[in-house]
Amino acid sequence: MEKRPAYSSSYWLEEENQAGTFPPVQEDLETEIVIAGGGLTGITTGYLLAQKGHKVIILEARELFSGTTGYTTAKVTAQHGLIYDELISHIGLEGARKFYEASNQALNFISTYCSSQSEKYDFSFQGASVFATNDDEQRQIELEQKAYEKLDIPFEIASGLSFDATAKTVLTMKQQAQFHPIKYLKALLEEFIQLGGKVFEHSPAVSVEEGSQMKVVTATGRKITCQKLVVGSHFPFIDKKGAYFSRLQPQRSYLIAVEPQNEFEGGMYITAGNPVRSIRQAAGQDSFIMLIGGEGHVTGRESNTLSNYLALEAYADEAFGIKQYLNRWSAQDLITLDKVPYIGPINQSSPNIFVATGYRKWGMTNGTAAALLLSDLIEEKDNPYIDLFTPSRFKADPSVKQAFAANMEVAGELIKGKLEPADKTLDEMENDEGAIVKVNGQKTGVYKDPQGQFHAVDPTCTHMGCECNWNDGERTWDCPCHGSRFSYTGEVIEGPAFMSLESITIDQTE
Repeated sequence: MEKRPAYSSSYWLEEENQAGTFPPVQEDLETEIVIAGGGLTGITTGYLLAQKGHKVIILEARELFSGTTGYTTAKVTAQHGLIYDELISHIGLEGARKFYEASNQALNFISTYCSSQSEKYDFSFQGASVFATNDDEQRQIELEQKAYEKLDIPFEIASGLSFDATAKTVLTMKQQAQFHPIKYLKALLEEFIQLGGKVFEHSPAVSVEEGSQMKVVTATGRKITCQKLVVGSHFPFIDKKGAYFSRLQPQRSYLIAVEPQNEFEGGMYITAGNPVRSIRQAAGQDSFIMLIGGEGHVTGRESNTLSNYLALEAYADEAFGIKQYLNRWSAQDLITLDKVPYIGPINQSSPNIFVATGYRKWGMTNGTAAALLLSDLIEEKDNPYIDLFTPSRFKADPSVKQAFAANMEVAGELIKGKLEPADKTLDEMENDEGAIVKVNGQKTGVYKDPQGQFHAVDPTCTHMGCECNWNDGERTWDCPCHGSRFSYTGEVIEGPAFMSLESITIDQTE
């Protein structure tokens, strides 16, 4: 096996060149609809609205596809792990049925778009399987099978897998799909622009001025006057409207791409329990590759993230053999209190601001379902899934208990971060290492790069004041409270924060 990659790089973004360079917003503008976020949700929503004659501007904080969309597993499926038995318990049979139907509608939209040129988008129908590795997981699959039966979801049951991994029971949802997300989105984007849509990169939206005319304000102070705003920026950049920071849990998960030694018969797989293992095949330039994912955890609450990649590597080697290690990368997603996305008006007092978030790591179908729903809401059309996804819902079970527990954890992380001592001294730091260090009596986040140069920041998150932790697998500072992430030099990588960490100067001769 070739040496594993030293740094993270998404297979999708590396294998497929970016869509091109778009300018930042450089002057005040006016349009009908602004969409904040240049990922799958934003581009699909823009495409749908432009098709209907609307004037749309998409704002992207960094580069297109640089968020979760460029780092996905790219499974297009209504099978979201073991979800339907739980949904029936929490939101009822009808709610669970609508969730399946909305996911299936999203799958049909993508498959229809790709149908004439499946090879162009690396699109193929595959079975989506969840498998049990022990008795407890087998009992969970039995409950999920009963949920499928209640919801009339077609399925197959088998024992054993076609590759070298333990499985007691395998529950498969047939006629699901996989594709290349960037190839697909570049096609949608091209049509969006041909229809008159406009795109601006490096233009983060940071606030909204409401009134007789709504104005979306960018980080540079430019203002875009509009009638409606769609917040598809992963974590809502105006998260205090509706207290989204208290209703979403950010989680990171990890992926590796390898060229396998063993044959693989196809299909998409995920384990029923922990540790999660997500498996699918993708078409490489010269041969097929395997994508192995899992090892999820709450953002910022695990520093030795390199061990997650090593665990996935060990699994891939055992199950498929590794001829060549190609890529490793991680992704961040948000989980709502009841595991159903928030899609709709951001709160009841702002009916012209819409939000889409909380996809629970199944962004290809949930993001597409969001775009379909949002386009109907903006055009004031009826849609059967409005009540299911409305962000204003708040069910007593399990939402209240989960909200209380989640926010107690955040409070604990806030206090812990303020009280914990520094990790080490500058003299103790090795090259390519990050740590909390006392510098001139102040707790400082320091990264010592491979050349021995120090890069120092105030590790206090600019969102709500929690202390960031070092992430050794990504070389970033991650907030354990609400999931903001910063580069080792302090620039924002993931929201809800939009202000960089304060840079601190260190005497390099110390």
